[in-house]
Amino acid sequence: MKEDLGTIWQYRGFMWASVKRDFQTRYQSSLLGIAWLVIQPLAMILVYTLIFSKVMQAKIPGNDSGFAYSIYLCSGLLAWGFFAEQLNRTKSTFIENANLMKKVTFPKFCLPIIVAITALINFFIIYSLFTVFLVLSGNFPGISFLAIFPILFIQLLFTLGLGVALGVLNVFFRDVGQLVDVALQFLFWGTPIVYTIAIIPEWAHFYIFLNPMVHFIEAYQNIMLTQSLPTLNDSIQLCALAITSLVIGLYLFKKHSGDMVDEL
Repeated sequence: MKEDLGTIWQYRGFMWASVKRDFQTRYQSSLLGIAWLVIQPLAMILVYTLIFSKVMQAKIPGNDSGFAYSIYLCSGLLAWGFFAEQLNRTKSTFIENANLMKKVTFPKFCLPIIVAITALINFFIIYSLFTVFLVLSGNFPGISFLAIFPILFIQLLFTLGLGVALGVLNVFFRDVGQLVDVALQFLFWGTPIVYTIAIIPEWAHFYIFLNPMVHFIEAYQNIMLTQSLPTLNDSIQLCALAITSLVIGLYLFKKHSGDMVDEL
């Protein structure tokens, strides 16, 4: 494992160049270019704040702040967006880069890492705007905000492992990609993002928490709304999810990385 990490590190220049090329390719043909990275999330934050806080006057139980529901919603949506983008692109990265894998010799695990870095940069840009909104509205969570970063890193590793596992399976069984798209829709509505877990019957809580993303989303929302840090038990659960996901993803990748090129 240490040798694998060393080899990947030697290709850091290749990975960074790929990340820059991805951004350039995505926005070079549009008039406003990379400005869309700012415009789209800014529009989302403003729309949700206007509709839910001012028009619908949605409230969070036990929180009288006029912006509480918007903060709850945006915290969940932005974290989910990061997860969905990384997972969707990782599950397809081996197929999309088939020609590169056949023609160039490089550690194939660089591909999902490139996706992870790109998704992380996107997330930081969007979350920076959200942070500005929190400051301007007087709802910045203070020092508790720093707890976002370890949770974010654990989520990135969890999604990396899951995405690699699905990406390997997708090479051999192309229906996997379509199944993931459908599953993400169910997972989204099975995660308390648009609604609060308080409206879910007590007997259903066990099933809701079988969805691993519930644990991550809830951590973000608690930090932003109540400045509540994850407990030791919560932290152990998040780390266990990430480690399990990585072990499965790495196992499948190591076992089938040689066969993938032939299959592609």
